[in-house]
Amino acid sequence: MLPNLPRARRAMKVKRARAPGRTTMRVMPDDTTSSQTFTIPDLSLGADADAFDALVRRARDEQWATRIWDRDPMLWSTNERVQAAIADRLGWLDAPAHFGEQVAALEGFGEGVRDAGFTTAVVGGMGGSSLAPDVFHRTFGTADGWLDLRVLDSTDPAAVAATVDDLDPLATLWIVASKSGTTTEPLAFQADAWDRAERALRSHHAPRNEHAAELMIAITDPGKSVEAIPHHDNLREVFLNPPDIGGRYSALTYVGLVPASLIGLDLDPLLASAQAMAGACHDPEPTSNPGVSLGLAIGTLAVAGRDKLTFIADPSIESFGSWAEQLIAESTGKHGTGIIPIDREPLGDISAYGSDRVFVRLSIAGDEQPAGDALVDAAAAAGHPVIRIGLADPIDIGAEAFRWEFATAVAGAVLGIDPFDQPNVEEAKDLTRKVLAAAESGAKPAPPPPALVVDNANGLTLHGDASLRLTAGDGTLVGELARHIARRKANAYLALQAFIEPTDATAAGLSRIRALLRDATRCATTAGFGPRFLHSTGQLHKGGTPSGWFLQLTADHPVDRPIPGWPYTFGRLIDAQAEGDFAAIESHELPILRVHLADPERGLAALEAALHEALAPT
Repeated sequence: MLPNLPRARRAMKVKRARAPGRTTMRVMPDDTTSSQTFTIPDLSLGADADAFDALVRRARDEQWATRIWDRDPMLWSTNERVQAAIADRLGWLDAPAHFGEQVAALEGFGEGVRDAGFTTAVVGGMGGSSLAPDVFHRTFGTADGWLDLRVLDSTDPAAVAATVDDLDPLATLWIVASKSGTTTEPLAFQADAWDRAERALRSHHAPRNEHAAELMIAITDPGKSVEAIPHHDNLREVFLNPPDIGGRYSALTYVGLVPASLIGLDLDPLLASAQAMAGACHDPEPTSNPGVSLGLAIGTLAVAGRDKLTFIADPSIESFGSWAEQLIAESTGKHGTGIIPIDREPLGDISAYGSDRVFVRLSIAGDEQPAGDALVDAAAAAGHPVIRIGLADPIDIGAEAFRWEFATAVAGAVLGIDPFDQPNVEEAKDLTRKVLAAAESGAKPAPPPPALVVDNANGLTLHGDASLRLTAGDGTLVGELARHIARRKANAYLALQAFIEPTDATAAGLSRIRALLRDATRCATTAGFGPRFLHSTGQLHKGGTPSGWFLQLTADHPVDRPIPGWPYTFGRLIDAQAEGDFAAIESHELPILRVHLADPERGLAALEAALHEALAPT
């Protein structure tokens, strides 16, 4: 039968035993596992130390920390319109304290869902709405007796199937996470979940007054946002975030905390650590302020050409880099500048790293990574800037989230940009909508541009941008790849955009290709599965420093999946998203090549081999 949960939230405080090896003990407010004491980052800035010191003096004289807490938008812009917009995006400063007061209600909600018989929760969201829950789950896991958590942020039909088809719809809580309430992907996921739940209810002969809405909740903003979500009036629960908090600054809001409550995570110490960091970030002295000092450092280095911020984290907190990547890329990558976060790039010999690198070593007590330590030590010895940050306990991930939010805001001031807008995000979305409009009218998909190469033996087809199409190549797989590689700039980052199913095998294939490209070119590499990265690094790709080099990967859909009630399928949606992003990148005159894979795993292996040959010295 349908799980039963009273609509009213309960506010019960319960002590729980610590799960083995996990920091998932619920504690009373006066009993916290957070260290509550945070040091400034250990900065080894080398030749850029003098520039940093000069910026410290400026930040001290201009009272940057105090002005941020005073909500002074003039720190970022002299334009009155921009200032007004910024003033409506600073609610994240209050999030640790505000949501600390919501812990009892959040815990009551989580307990009620668990006690109602739900076994799994699925977050259907993109960008900031999905990355924070994913970090919390990957860092802490699920405590005994609590819900498993899955995150769905891919429109690939195989990925949707792999995420949800083995679940019991009547024991699964669906979380629609969308700040705007209109984000295409979460609404498509909701349509799919609603259809599966309704069919399950009818097959169990549930009364007609029991419906799929009781299996769903929403996390969104008030007003038009919540009103845009289908069935919002009937959902089991709706959590309304403060509208002055942007999606990428929402980790410590309902976006991260509602899923965290369902996996049994201790919200009191998590938010206590964030509140302690917020307190430390009030310090008016830049050199002793843990957020200001970090922001000044990464901003100074980016201005000096060290804009490839390379994260090397201990295994237990490795997922934090994906969240930070989204925060930094979307906040700073605009108006032809930005900081390019490099997350989960395979470690290599120090000789493979160019002079545009900054290394960020995130470590945690008891979870050492000797290879990471060795690399950053070698980097420092070779003159690369190194930033070291140590966590005393995994629960201090809450503090780190706030530190990096504050630092990113400071870095925006250094770069002279508004870190709270995203002026280029809509470009790919608009182009995608044009493609999908044809589908809504029943038209067949437009054929892709003529292929540069069709390699049937390996199942690879290459489609180039206008520059490649209008110039002559040798027409071979290796030759066309080599021609594309030669178009990279000296300070390039090489971005793999994978509109394919995210699996362990495809992720491993992308990692091998990243290492191959980096070792041969000494260029930094990034990789993201689409459409997830469109809500993360997509802004940077189009609006940031114009040094990107792009390799887009698409795939066939042997088994497509309809979106119930929509005029197109998940396969058509992800293909349109790839097409829209390709056109957006091309419109910025950045080099992009599409490699279509008949079979993702086999195709990635063949692509790796061809790239190895294309990169070989001549």
